[in-house]
Amino acid sequence: MATGSTPGPGAPGTPRVLRAMNDRAVLDLLVAHGPLTRTRIGELTGLSKPTTSQLLGRLEAAGLVHTTGSLSGRPGPNALLYEIDPGAGHVAALSADPTGITALVADITGTVLGRERVEADAVAEDVRHRTAQLVTEAVDGALRQAGLGHEDLRAAVIGTPGAIDPHTGQLRYAPHLPGWHSRTLRDDLAAVLGTPVDIENDVNLAAVAEQYEGAAQDHDNYVLTWLDEGVGAAIVLGGTLLRGATGGAGEIGYMPLPGAPLLRRSPGQRGGGDGGFESLVSAYVVRKLGGDGATLTDVFADDSALDEVARRIATGIAAVVAVVDPELVVLSGSVAQAGGDKLRVRVEEELTGIALPRPLIRISELDGDPILTGALRQALTQARDQVFDTG
Repeated sequence: MATGSTPGPGAPGTPRVLRAMNDRAVLDLLVAHGPLTRTRIGELTGLSKPTTSQLLGRLEAAGLVHTTGSLSGRPGPNALLYEIDPGAGHVAALSADPTGITALVADITGTVLGRERVEADAVAEDVRHRTAQLVTEAVDGALRQAGLGHEDLRAAVIGTPGAIDPHTGQLRYAPHLPGWHSRTLRDDLAAVLGTPVDIENDVNLAAVAEQYEGAAQDHDNYVLTWLDEGVGAAIVLGGTLLRGATGGAGEIGYMPLPGAPLLRRSPGQRGGGDGGFESLVSAYVVRKLGGDGATLTDVFADDSALDEVARRIATGIAAVVAVVDPELVVLSGSVAQAGGDKLRVRVEEELTGIALPRPLIRISELDGDPILTGALRQALTQARDQVFDTG
């Protein structure tokens, strides 16, 4: 073994690596806190004034930070404020559903600059061969609003029902989106958008949104239960999403329960099926409790219907709790939003006395579309890993 060798430029502990680590620490601080003075950055990082000054000069020259006014009202000269340069990179976040595709474009700070919705029936024959075109239409519309082009994008994340099988690259558990099942879809989308593309389960993205800015911010072990036209869950253990061997962890819509045998769904079917947890608690099924033309609000105005839905939801939650033992269950989707706190209280009551750990139950309070919020958060994480790498 050779002795006295000099570490390469990227070896751990070398000045280059330490500079890159300090750069990233400061950039992450500016993302988290917004504009900061040099003095405050030094206090938060423990870096000396000369080192902080050199670091900020380096990041400013690289186009990653810039000054944005000054902090006045204190003795001595005004202190310059530094912030992330929003033009350092941009991302696209998309949500695909049975009626169309929504796209957002945001800068590296997370500020949304453009939004576009393209309507398209997922089971229409022409859509099967136009998925990449529809995604491009949505992203292009958002880019036009932002005054940007494909070359400005650093990452794109698309939320869709189902999950990508890591072994085949093919979308599973989403027969109602036939245009999304090509094994080369991810590469096809990356080619037309000009940036790497991740296709992620929509409920997983809703869970990411809860982790960043919702009910799960203080929890590393939680389950997000999605109760909408479709039913699913995202399971987070130790702060990490559980995906499973085929990407299907959390597909609780298929879960057999008393009164709901194993789900056998026809191709393209959505919203009930002939079994599984989804056939008990999907929005379609819950509305049927109120009769023809009833809305979810109508159903939950009836205490007996509210009690019945809470009992069904609690039965499904108990099955999940028995397997993964989460500290928190977040209820999201249109059924949870319509039921609100009255539904949450009744679900908690149904879980009282069961011979299992009792998790906290919360209703999601996120504004807007949690799937798009999660897609944006994931895209920003990927883009920042690229843009903020100064090593």
